[in-house]
Amino acid sequence: MINDQKVIIGILCGAAAGALAGLLLAPTSGEETRKKIAEKATDIKDELSTQINESFGKLSEQVTNSLGLKKTNGVADMLTRKVANETVDA
Repeated sequence: MINDQKVIIGILCGAAAGALAGLLLAPTSGEETRKKIAEKATDIKDELSTQINESFGKLSEQVTNSLGLKKTNGVADMLTRKVANETVDA
């Protein structure tokens, strides 16, 4: 599973680097290029935020299951969501 995550991260980083290189080498004005870079950075941030939230949701479920907590308790989910939000905001 860790290898899968490394592959996904590698693919995302490669795609981001390729997109950035394409933007920097494109024959557009500096203002347009900066705008495109900002938009791409926002897209990447949103994608990473989604992936982090999904990962923490899975983690919460695993913690809940391993501790034998009832799903209605929601403590594990609340804690992992709080950590996820703090991580994304940083």
